[in-house]
Amino acid sequence: MKTDILNVILPAALIFLATVLLSRKIIPILRSHKVGQKILDIGPRWHKSKEGTPTMGGICFILSILLVMTGIFVYFGVEGRAKELIPLALTLGLATANGMIGFIDDYTKLVKKQNEGLLAYQKFLFQVVAAVIYILVLHKTGYLSTVLYIPYFGVEWDMGILYYLFALILITGIVNSVNLTDGIDGLASLNSFCVGLFLCAVSLVSKNLSLGLISSCLIGATLGFLVYNFYPARVFMGDTGSLFLGGMIVGSAFVMNNPLLVLVFGLVFVLETFSVMLQVGYFKLTHKRIFKMAPVHHHFEQCGWSEIKIVCVFSLFTLIFCVIAWFGVRF
Repeated sequence: MKTDILNVILPAALIFLATVLLSRKIIPILRSHKVGQKILDIGPRWHKSKEGTPTMGGICFILSILLVMTGIFVYFGVEGRAKELIPLALTLGLATANGMIGFIDDYTKLVKKQNEGLLAYQKFLFQVVAAVIYILVLHKTGYLSTVLYIPYFGVEWDMGILYYLFALILITGIVNSVNLTDGIDGLASLNSFCVGLFLCAVSLVSKNLSLGLISSCLIGATLGFLVYNFYPARVFMGDTGSLFLGGMIVGSAFVMNNPLLVLVFGLVFVLETFSVMLQVGYFKLTHKRIFKMAPVHHHFEQCGWSEIKIVCVFSLFTLIFCVIAWFGVRF
């Protein structure tokens, strides 16, 4: 399962190029079909100027990733090394399934002509099914055990059947956390790019080929998409893209056999979700708000931070915690 810098850089470069080129073709198509974002009235008032910006742009980098990875699967199959890519294939399957859920959600919003797609329970049910299939196939192929590694302490805990419940909660939680983070131009993209850099470094030291190719997907796709998604965004990834990225990010933690570590290198995503839970819970108890608006990136917007400042500060935070996560990696 050896990986090297070329196995990461070349696929990332191809995915970047494919994403840029496909976006140039697909964005005008989305615009011509009036596949525009609807902005909720409860959001920041200045976001109203974004209404009509094409969404579902995640299609661009998802197609790019699948195209390049198909070529890689064929190459390694011919070389007789296809088995090395099983963790990559399963993680791509998880990500693609979540991307399809997001696509259905985005498309439903367009049909309804409002910012409400699938009902919450419908979306969650589909995500649970995708996560369960991923967990079961990982286990059947021998890439998942019930032993949970506790990073930083070097402790292993055999959770038995409870491990599957833990994995289910973690997968659906992180996938939705990345989705919540996609609220301002470039935020989910750049933070996912930072995670990709971390995974790249880990893969090169650990010689984990699947992890290295997952990092290629994240780096190439998000960097290519940022060409059009950085402020002021010409396209949004929609739930199609954010749920896909969430699947890739949480899947990488299982490929590392260190799932808890995603709570460290993906802390920004976790805090976004926690801010929503805290806001809702506190409001139900006291009818008061902790944040001016949740998720927390909107709180900073309401405090006067520019979108670029929020994206840069949050991404720097992710980079810092990726460094911290490095010391929790089991090489």
